[in-house]
Amino acid sequence: MRLVFAGTPEVALPSLEAIAASGHELLAVVTRPDAPAGRGRRLVRSPVGAWADERGIEVLTPARPREPEFQERLRELAPDCVPVVAYGALVPPSALEIPAHGWVNLHFSLLPAWRGAAPVQHAVLHGDEVTGASVFELEAGLDTGPVYGTVTDQIRFNDTSGDLLERLAREGAGLLVAVLDAIAAGTARAHPQPHDGVSLAPKLTVEDARVRWTDPAFAVDRRIRACSPAPGAWTTLRDDRLKLGPVRPIANAPHLEPGELRVERTQVLAGTATTPVQLGEIRAAGKKPMAATDWARGMRIEAGEKLA
Repeated sequence: MRLVFAGTPEVALPSLEAIAASGHELLAVVTRPDAPAGRGRRLVRSPVGAWADERGIEVLTPARPREPEFQERLRELAPDCVPVVAYGALVPPSALEIPAHGWVNLHFSLLPAWRGAAPVQHAVLHGDEVTGASVFELEAGLDTGPVYGTVTDQIRFNDTSGDLLERLAREGAGLLVAVLDAIAAGTARAHPQPHDGVSLAPKLTVEDARVRWTDPAFAVDRRIRACSPAPGAWTTLRDDRLKLGPVRPIANAPHLEPGELRVERTQVLAGTATTPVQLGEIRAAGKKPMAATDWARGMRIEAGEKLA
């Protein structure tokens, strides 16, 4: 089939590479416009755009997919289908109707669970044991279209959102190509999503990433892993913000009040509503990440000090 790929971040690259190697014809990519980044705030191409530039593939960067100029170019390219992975913009019906087989989206959850921008983060945050990826037909609703196929994956006890998303991106790439192959062969069948089991996954905010030490240890652990690497779990000490890497709940440890710190020779503990957690990596503002024990020695933590 003739394809135009729509995607923006690095997580879309495994699918893009799998499509390029699949035998389908990749006509162009659609990605978000270049965005300012770094201290100099210079404009930087998206990972998908940079990938296409390196290979001499046309890059379309509409500010909004409703733009007439973009839709006219898409009609000129005449793709049979537009596979989508983390594009990052709402696609209007007028654009959805251009390809003969529509826009086919790879979403990182088992739909109808976790519709929205942050399905992997919410699966980790809420303690799901199993998740996966779905390929569905894009329509006007939020991740509501009929599903062509799914793959499942077990969420491991120490998975961060970054770990899980990297795994699902690889597994989902194979699923997406298999669906495109089936569409080309005329054997693909999309099934409506069930009405039961719908849950929403809005983007996690910086405030969502603030650790609640009054939560049980398992919830503290989940929140930090769900927010790693982005938006980054954080807390405060002495009015200074600290970013936290994953922690480990400790069953047999002295009781500590929520947020209370205990510095030992080989570990640093922080209290929760239940058992303490062992702190991992800590990053103070303007500093490089360091092990909690090194951080605590430099801070000279006093007995009874608490993370806010």
